[in-house]
Amino acid sequence: MDLLNTLVDKGLRRETPTRAEALAVLATTDDELLDVVAAAGKVRRHWFGRRVKLNYLVNLKSGLCPEDCSYCSQRLGSKADILKYTWLKPDEASRAAAAGLAGGAKRVCLVASGRGPTDRDVDRVSDTIKAIKEQNEDVEVCACLGLLSDGQAERLREAGADAYNHNLNTSESTYGEITTTHTYADRVDTVRKAHAAGLSACSGLIAGMGETDEDLVDVVFSLRELDPDSVPVNFLIPFEGTPLAKEWNLTPQRCLRILAMVRFVCPDVEVRIAGGREVHLRTMQPLALHLANSIFLGDYLTSEGQAGKADLEMIADAGFEVEGAGEVTLPEHRTGGGCGSHEGGGCGSHEGSRCGSHEGGGVCGTVPASASASAPAASASASADEPRPDLVAVRRRGAGTDLAPNA
Repeated sequence: MDLLNTLVDKGLRRETPTRAEALAVLATTDDELLDVVAAAGKVRRHWFGRRVKLNYLVNLKSGLCPEDCSYCSQRLGSKADILKYTWLKPDEASRAAAAGLAGGAKRVCLVASGRGPTDRDVDRVSDTIKAIKEQNEDVEVCACLGLLSDGQAERLREAGADAYNHNLNTSESTYGEITTTHTYADRVDTVRKAHAAGLSACSGLIAGMGETDEDLVDVVFSLRELDPDSVPVNFLIPFEGTPLAKEWNLTPQRCLRILAMVRFVCPDVEVRIAGGREVHLRTMQPLALHLANSIFLGDYLTSEGQAGKADLEMIADAGFEVEGAGEVTLPEHRTGGGCGSHEGGGCGSHEGSRCGSHEGGGVCGTVPASASASAPAASASASADEPRPDLVAVRRRGAGTDLAPNA
């Protein structure tokens, strides 16, 4: 297919595809899907080999958020029966992080619900970062605390944070349909604040909220312009008790095409499969490793994920390997300019672009719900695109509970 050959050539040269080419990837048929995966896989292997980076989430403060993000189980007015608790103490958060690191995670993502941190909250998180790094010298720490005020990113950097996550989630033109308590521009501003402070920027999207192909391409091209070092791709979990509970719009094939499109637009960036992979990719998760070079290990913020052991077995069985703590994730040209970004290009572009959640769905790259390893198996007669609420399980273990975490 001429389209795929063109996209591979551009990806190997870090050239940006056209919008028409990105849209064409999303428009490919199921018969062409393996060709699309193989083509994007060439680009992924060129920049990242067969390494898979593991990330681990610690939910520092859960529930009772004043924002109204429609996808989020912790939103204002949410009726989802999730865990609710206030700030974990630094030693509690450090113990939670240790479980993920023992399972092979290289990065710990510290997340807290809310519009954004107060200065006191930044102090709390700074103490937590120091506690984690005292016990684990080589760990990467990413904070995800919502909208940042002036000076807060610098304070997190001084405390030892390596990265900051704040997702754009959807296109600018449709953002107001998803959230009304803050704006798309607010999110862009926070990503830019993080980048300006020397933090590695992490910003991604949520697919499956009823958006069009054009919306998906819009948000990915906006991310390219912001130039984050990592792009989490979330697949909406329609969590009961939220406004999007009935939005079951994704199939495994659709998810793979979205991941391939992101890889072609952002060839040399860490593309992370985030929340919803177990629910929507299901048995096709191993194919997604040919497109993305990063995943979350174990559970998510308010929901259970696949067992950590199953994640590791999946990576090995698919012929990939876990990226070690001593290995550098990003290609050399992206690591020479501090905070993991290269000298100019935007998310894989060699032109001069630059880089820049709130909780649930956008938070540290995950939607607030995911699949339980103990969820019932799919019925043999179930349609591929049939809603699967049986795969959504509220997290009842790990941070904020007395039970051991899933790592």
